[in-house]
Amino acid sequence: MRRKISYAKKRELPLHLMLLPGVAFVLLFAYVPMGGVSIAFQNFLPLRGLFNQDWNGLENFRYIFSMPNIWQVVWNTLFIAVMKIIAGLVVPITFALLLNEVKNVVFKRTTQTIIYFPYFLSWIILSGILIDILSPSAGIVNQFLGLFGVSPIYFLGENSWFPFTMVASDVWKTFGFSTIIYLAAITSIDPSLYEAAAVDGAGRWKQTWHITLPGMQMIIVLLMVLSLGNVLDAGFDQIFNLYSPQVYASGDIIDTMVYRMGLQQAQFGPSTAVGLLKSLVSFILISTSYLIAYRVFNYRLF
Repeated sequence: MRRKISYAKKRELPLHLMLLPGVAFVLLFAYVPMGGVSIAFQNFLPLRGLFNQDWNGLENFRYIFSMPNIWQVVWNTLFIAVMKIIAGLVVPITFALLLNEVKNVVFKRTTQTIIYFPYFLSWIILSGILIDILSPSAGIVNQFLGLFGVSPIYFLGENSWFPFTMVASDVWKTFGFSTIIYLAAITSIDPSLYEAAAVDGAGRWKQTWHITLPGMQMIIVLLMVLSLGNVLDAGFDQIFNLYSPQVYASGDIIDTMVYRMGLQQAQFGPSTAVGLLKSLVSFILISTSYLIAYRVFNYRLF
């Protein structure tokens, strides 16, 4: 018996060694920095070190909620994030259902590759592309709209357009990845169900509604649960590279405010307090969404 256990341990040793880089990465970048959470309760001065600071209790939190623009920033974050979550579910699901109906394999694979490509580009690259194509003077989008007599639109400089531009550009970048996930879920559905439905006289729409969508239910719930945990994460990389002071009223989010407070204004205590509150709210939301998914859809990770 001991020999069998020893052999099993030796056989699984390479698998455990493969986990070490990932475990080390998580420990170094996720758990070690958690010691800095104490800055949220301190009057932090960098020259005094982390363990030689004056504690100020909840003063940083009081300061945050007394800021005149805090609720506008929270609203901007929620609005952009929720719109991204909704569009990030509806668009790829719809596109996956449509692409699943395509019978030409070459066209199908080519389309998947084209829509998947932007996912690999960073927002630094994509922001440069978007600034060029959305330019009110020389951008191809405004030139096209001008053919129909539409006046130039400053997508990245008008508060009424900026949030929707962020949502649309984020969907353009990410929906290809989600589409492939949903297509993989569709391929796992038993083909005999479609054959039986066709024999019973069900058309493509009824087959989609009663077979395809229920077959995708688990992966849809999974992605929805994961996305709800990011409801306060409206996309720092994207907005930081595309926003400007003239659209702060509609585009300034929690992460960009924390960046300015912490790195530009050196308000380390209040900026850490904002980050801590955001993490706590995200934890509550993802835990609640997982509980709802378990109770309603009987979905469970383990």
